[in-house]
Amino acid sequence: MQVSCSALLFDLDGVLIDSTHVINRVWAHWATEHGFDPEEVVRNAHGRPSLSTVRDYLPDADHELANREVEQKEIADTEGVVPLPGARELLAPLPENRWTIVTSCTRPLAEARLGAAKITIPRKIVTSSDVQNGKPHPEPFLKAASVLGFAPGDCIVVEDAPAGIRGGKAAGARVIGIRTTLPDSVLADAGADWILTSCADISADVTGDKLNLTLQLEAAARH
Repeated sequence: MQVSCSALLFDLDGVLIDSTHVINRVWAHWATEHGFDPEEVVRNAHGRPSLSTVRDYLPDADHELANREVEQKEIADTEGVVPLPGARELLAPLPENRWTIVTSCTRPLAEARLGAAKITIPRKIVTSSDVQNGKPHPEPFLKAASVLGFAPGDCIVVEDAPAGIRGGKAAGARVIGIRTTLPDSVLADAGADWILTSCADISADVTGDKLNLTLQLEAAARH
């Protein structure tokens, strides 16, 4: 399938890199320390700013301090952080002003993980350090489109988590859902326009002011 856009806005974890083992390790340990169900906490932590998770589970705590402790553990633990299939190949031909990363990580954490995966850090990356409202609020995607100089409706978001998909749609962008961690039904319910297995299912070339994308859709994956 052929689609076109002006820019691509990528989530980081679960789209460009695999940091699942780190996230699971850190949040499971945190949950156990605080007497929560590790499986539930890990599930709720994916795709959201860590500060949001801390606030949900520790409403009366010093949220900033607790969040810094979690972040330092995530920064220190990059074992097993690797690029996901097709990520480097998709990014390589893209002009720097036609893509960026929109992540719920803080900037230091995003830079640590990108360095571990050996993926170039985009100059106009948008992290949770750069916005007041994290996903699923549209602010991160609105800011990313703005810093690249395009309308959100001219951008395509690439996401693997419902919070990110909803945020992208709320911003007015089209969204590719990546089935890294969740079933198609969950991605579709969140509003994904297309569902793919990985960035390996996307190829891109530049013609004038447009990115021309080829999406390798499986049967019945278009919604």
